[in-house]
This record gives sequence, structure tokens and C-alpha cells, in this order.
Amino acid sequence: MASASHKAGAKGTFNIEAMLSLEPATVTDRRYPLLFQTGETAYGKPIVDGQHPHNFVMGLGVRYTREIADETFLDLYAAPVGDPALGPVAFPHRASAAELPQATLSHHLQDSTHIADEVLTLGISRRQFKLEASGFHGAEPGENRWIIQTGSMDSWSARLWYLPSKNWAAQFSGGRIAHPEALEPGDQIRLTSSLAYTRPIGDSAWSTSLIWGRNHDTGSGHNLNSYLVESVAPVGSRNLITGRAELVDRDELLSSGNTFRIGSYTAGYTRDIPLWGALQTGIGFNFTSYSLPSAIKPYYGDHPVAGSMFIRVRLKGHT
Repeated sequence: MASASHKAGAKGTFNIEAMLSLEPATVTDRRYPLLFQTGETAYGKPIVDGQHPHNFVMGLGVRYTREIADETFLDLYAAPVGDPALGPVAFPHRASAAELPQATLSHHLQDSTHIADEVLTLGISRRQFKLEASGFHGAEPGENRWIIQTGSMDSWSARLWYLPSKNWAAQFSGGRIAHPEALEPGDQIRLTSSLAYTRPIGDSAWSTSLIWGRNHDTGSGHNLNSYLVESVAPVGSRNLITGRAELVDRDELLSSGNTFRIGSYTAGYTRDIPLWGALQTGIGFNFTSYSLPSAIKPYYGDHPVAGSMFIRVRLKGHT
């Protein structure tokens, strides 16, 4: 991730933002294993029990901000690939998910639009409030993750932020996403709300998020809900304890198209291992257990579990 800013007159600022990912090269088979995850395609078929990689270009845009009155700011954002005003901070960037590298099961009900195409957003903020509205292209990225895709601005969203202090952030948002899934008919009408708390502690932070997201699929008529709570807390100077719990409705696990509610419960630990002063390096692991309805236990077993280990490297002071 990189950004550069430049003053534009006495009250304006231009900011250029770029974000790249090597997941197209490092994630094999166009997905990585993730039980009960669905959404998008690989080799022309729907992905089930796997998470797609992100695009090489995850973000590329320009932002202009201008103070138009005392404590009142106008914000204009344009991006061929960017983040429209829909949903909470996406899971790859949330402070509360900094030590949980795998995607949330609720990704496609809460924050999947964070790499949308043809984004144009207008926002106005005053003191603790910010109101935004966006137009963007609704289709999820295709299987070629190395290119910047294009399409008509066929979707819209709006979001209201409430920022009572530097530690707290709350938002409510809604939008209509035009034909997001390549193999599924219809649009998605999405509503989300979230509450996040972050407090710096040394070189790390204690961060917690509560998130709700709901999709109404106009093609199937299904209403799918998701609920998430996640947190990371430093213990001492080099240890971090993490947790995530989700309840997510799924209608893509079986060809019958029935809806099932899945529970996912993750606990993890990360140990910081200082190697160089400018970097935060560490090794971590997490363990996930699941709850599921009896109708799909013949396919997944009575007590499915998952685990992962990872090495984490990031610039010091960034979470």
C-alpha cells in the first residue's frame, strides 16, 4: 500500500492511493482452502469451501478533500479499482483482524465490494459525522486476477459514519449491487452496520469489531444474514491473542439451494519475533471449530475443524 498527497490551494488536498497484492501468484488453484466459504468462481465453476485470491491491483484511485466551512469537509474519490461507500472496513485492513489472515465467512455479505471497479464517491463530513454516496460497477472480479477490469457504473451505495472519538467508529450502509456473481442471476441488496473500537498499546493495539451484514438476492429471493465479532489483544510486549466468532447463512453449499446457518469459532496466538527494527515479524497459528445443521453433517461430519499457521511481516507501527 502506498499513498502520496499534495496541497491544492489553502483548503484542499489531493491524495493518490495504490494497493497491490501478490495473491494471484501465491494462491494456487485460484483459491485457498476455507471450510464453508463460498462466492465467485474458479475454472468456470462456483467456489465452495475455498476463498478466492484478491487481484494484483486491489486499489488505485485519487481523492480530493476540501474544507468548505468551519469543521466541514467535502470529499471526492474516483478509482478504476477501489472501495465504494458500502460496509465496514474490509477484513484485510481491519485492525481487529490484523492477526487473522484467512478471510471471514461473512466476506460476501459485508465487505466484498472493497475491490470494486469504476468507483465514484462523494462525501461530506462535519465533526463526528460523515455521509457518503457511491456509484460503481457491481460484478465481482473475473478469474484473471492480473488485469484491471472495466464495466458500467450500474450499482450504488450510501454510508453514514459516526466517529465520536479517535477510538470508536460506527457505520450503517446500504446499496444495490448489480449482478455480482457471474453464475448467479439477479442483484444483491445489501445492508450492513458495524461498531469498531481500537486503542493503541505500545507497538500494537487492542481492537474489537462487531459487524452485521445482510444480502437480499433478487434472483433466488433469499435473505442471507451474517453476524461477526472479532478481537485482537496484546499480552505483554510480544504476544497477541485473537478470536473471531461468526454466524453466517449459506445457500450455495449444496445443489439443492437450501439455506443453512453455519457457526465459525476461531482462536489464535501470535508471537512477535524481532528481526529488524523497521519491521514487525511474527509467527502465529489459529484453530477453528464449526457448528452446522444436521442436514449437511453427512457431507462435512459432525465436528469439522480447521487450523492454519502463518508468518507475518509488516512495517512497524502499522496495524
